[in-house]
Parts: sequence; structure tokens; C-alpha cells
Amino acid sequence: MKILITGGAGFVGSNLALALRAQLPGAEVVCMDNLYRRGSELNVPRLQAAGAQFHRGDVRDRAAFPAGPFDCLIECSAEPSVLAGQDGSPDYLFQTNLVGAYHCLEKARQWQSRFIFLSTSRVYPIARLEAHPWREEPTRFAWSDQGTAGISSRGVAEAVDLNGARSLYGYTKLSAEQLIEEYRAAFGLRAVVNRCGVIAGPWQFGKVDQGVASLWVLAHHFQRPLSYIGYGGAGKQVRDFLHVADLCDLILDQIRNFDQWDGWLGNVSGGLAHSASLCELTALCREVTGRETPVATVPENRPNDLRLFVADCTRLFQRTTWRPKRDVRRIIQDTHAWVTAHATQLSKL
Repeated sequence: MKILITGGAGFVGSNLALALRAQLPGAEVVCMDNLYRRGSELNVPRLQAAGAQFHRGDVRDRAAFPAGPFDCLIECSAEPSVLAGQDGSPDYLFQTNLVGAYHCLEKARQWQSRFIFLSTSRVYPIARLEAHPWREEPTRFAWSDQGTAGISSRGVAEAVDLNGARSLYGYTKLSAEQLIEEYRAAFGLRAVVNRCGVIAGPWQFGKVDQGVASLWVLAHHFQRPLSYIGYGGAGKQVRDFLHVADLCDLILDQIRNFDQWDGWLGNVSGGLAHSASLCELTALCREVTGRETPVATVPENRPNDLRLFVADCTRLFQRTTWRPKRDVRRIIQDTHAWVTAHATQLSKL
């Protein structure tokens, strides 16, 4: 089997490539990446040491892809920040996330490849999520079971009405999802679409606008200041987290049993059992790292922010025996072990 991973030197792509090399030792794995994101260059030696091939290329350029054909194309490339394009320059976002997805689909069509797409929970409209009734608890916000079709205390289900704005980032990913559906209908594309929530774990180079769990661990380890931004500045915003190793386990199952997964589009996330607020994340990082760092309060909300996001993965769990095995504590522990082992390199990022 020949597998191409676009965005293959990124956080998810590199972890997935290593998992594929370990679990499918006979597979040829090629990782294509433009190394745009700071820190991604550190993954290239890891990939090569594991026997994965690295190909320098950009999904925005159809001529930059490696020579095929490939049996499976896994599209992990993206500008992942929900704030991308807000500075008035959305070109890189659209060219990478939408035009890049189109180029990947064209290659999959030409090669007759199986196609696995990593989408995002950010396809759900912001105003609809923000309007759902919530309550304030001592360390977090929580959703009510009543108020909006498709949203409950368990989280957001796929049945939520998708009308409304979702950020430019979310729009590009939803548009790519819809383009995949058109390729299914027009060309018989065989595809899987995973709407991922917050993915976390080792080798994630977290920033303020993306990769919050890694950012929190890095800040505690190096004692860099943090901020609770928005919603009064109490740090009660909640997200659910999925360990990247759990995601890799699921994608491995999708590759091995592709006929059973063909046509899947749905939530892939940690769910309520694997959720945490920012202040809960702070307490956990202090416990695991043994260090504290100052946390400022910024009451004002940022554009496109959400009080709460937890994915309801009922449809996924009805389809498969796969379940997330690694909780938020394990995510923080594994990330901290990685930071400790590579502190010299990471201190420069």
C-alpha cells in the first residue's frame, strides 16, 4: 500500500505517519509538507528515521505533488487557526484550505485513491452555538439539554443547522467537505470525512490561536505568561480534547476497513468525558509540571471565540467500537514528557 499524507510534517500528519509505519510496516508512506508552520521542520528527521519519505511540496501548487499513484491520500494540510484571515489577508487561508483541498481531490480522482479528510468542529455556526442556553459552574460553563436542536449537555451533534457564519477558517473547511460530496457524486470518489475537535498531544507547537493544551504545557514548563481571554476572563471556557494517538488509532481502523467507513462524515472528538475549561487546564498543568506561571485576565472576547464546544460523538460510537482511551490528564502528561525531553529545542520556538 502506498499512502500520501499532505501536511505530513505537521502535528497530526507526522504523528499519523509514525503510527502507520509502526502498524503497517509494509506500507510506503510519503509525507508532503511546505514546512510553513514554525517547528514543523523538527518533524522531518523523525519521519525519515521511521522510514517515511519526506517530500517538500505545497498543496497550493498541483505540480508540487509527488509522482503517484497512491492507494490512499490523507489530507491533513491546513491553516488551522480560527483567527486566520482576520487581518484582512485571507489569501493563504483560502489557497491552502480550499484550493489545496481541490488539488488533493484532483490527485485522488486521477489516482483513484481512497481519500481521508481531516475537517473541523468549526464548521458549526458560531451564533447558534453561542445562543444555546448555558449555566456557570464553579470551574466551567456547561450547556443545557434544552434550547437548540442538535445541542445538549453531551455536546454538538451533526444534526445542528449549518446556516450562519462560522469564521473564514470554518468556511474553508465546510466548503472542502461539500466539494468532497460533489466528487463522490460526479466521480465516485471513495472518501471519509472526520470533523475533529481539539486534537492534542506531543509534538504540537501550540500558539495562542491554535493548540491550547500544548501552549499551556509549554508556558508552564518555561514559566511564560498566559491569559484567560474573553467571557469575563475567568477561564471557564470549555473544549473537549482528543489525544493525537487516539485519532491515529481511528484512522488506522478506517484505512484497514475502508469499505465499512466509505461515506462517513461526522464528529471525531473527545466528548464531554474528555473536556476541560482553561482554569481546569491550568490546575492540571500546575500539578503535572510542578510549576506555576502568571495568568492574566482579559475580559473582552476575541473574534470567532466560543464559550463552549464539546462534540456529541453518538453517531461515531454507534458505528464503531473505537473509543478515546487517553484522558485530558494523559494528554498533559504525555505533552509534558515531550517538552521535558526536548526543552532545549523548544525553548527557541
